[in-house]
Amino acid sequence: MSDLRELYQQVIMDHNKRPRNFREIEHANHLAHGNNPLCGDKLVVYVKLNGEVIEDVSFKGSGCAISMASASLMTEAVKGKTIEEAQAIYEQVHKSMTGEETDRNLLGKLEVLSGVKEFPARVKCATLSWHTVHAAIDSDHDISISTE
Repeated sequence: MSDLRELYQQVIMDHNKRPRNFREIEHANHLAHGNNPLCGDKLVVYVKLNGEVIEDVSFKGSGCAISMASASLMTEAVKGKTIEEAQAIYEQVHKSMTGEETDRNLLGKLEVLSGVKEFPARVKCATLSWHTVHAAIDSDHDISISTE
């Protein structure tokens, strides 16, 4: 377990210091604002859908290391996926963070996020971007969500 914990810490720190897809998408056709008032995490997730495919996805915002790293990992995981594939990934990530049984093959490197389950107060930080991208995809207008 200490190897997974070390990997978890390394990945979180890397994605926090150098977040991937940290930018606005000028012609995003879906977006959502996410807020975690307990930790102060705030972000906007931008999605450019082409039919059922997530052609591009990005985020902007600020928050704790776990929140920013999870958002970075999320964008890498769902970009180029269909909405259905992204939903399956979302479900597996959520299960991994709450200690439920998961499909390790589907999670891949996202399995490192399961380390957050050891810190229950931080699960909302780690899931914020995932809930926000889910809301963005499901809505045809600008929407706001909160972990409250």
